[in-house]
Amino acid sequence: MFFALFQTNETRMSDNDKLIAAARTARENAHAPYSNFRVGAALRAKSGQIYTGCNVENSTYGLTVCAERVAIFKAISEGERGFDAIAVVTDTEQLTPPCGACRQIIWEFCGNVPVILGNLKGASETHQMAELFPQPFDSSFL
Repeated sequence: MFFALFQTNETRMSDNDKLIAAARTARENAHAPYSNFRVGAALRAKSGQIYTGCNVENSTYGLTVCAERVAIFKAISEGERGFDAIAVVTDTEQLTPPCGACRQIIWEFCGNVPVILGNLKGASETHQMAELFPQPFDSSFL
């Protein structure tokens, strides 16, 4: 029983490492000429498929799209439904959580999934979405 539990935790860690690596790679494609704040995200669907995104800035700033939303919208546009984790990677000392708009989108499409934060120095931590976004607005209020 202990071996089976250890093996499950090891598998999860390996999956998280894959997500962080995919987000880190996606970050390299970020278009951030104004802020130079490059972000990568990787979303794992329940099917096992990983969808990535990077932030894409626009000179008006208001039309900028965050990495998390790019990854989610790519997955949805490919017909994917049901997700079990998302990773976000930045080049900052302090791990950077999703912005408010991304938290709403993550909740809407992914629910209470683990959100794995990482940086280029190898630091990481995991939070449940409900911890980052307490009392979310969703379809239950409509």
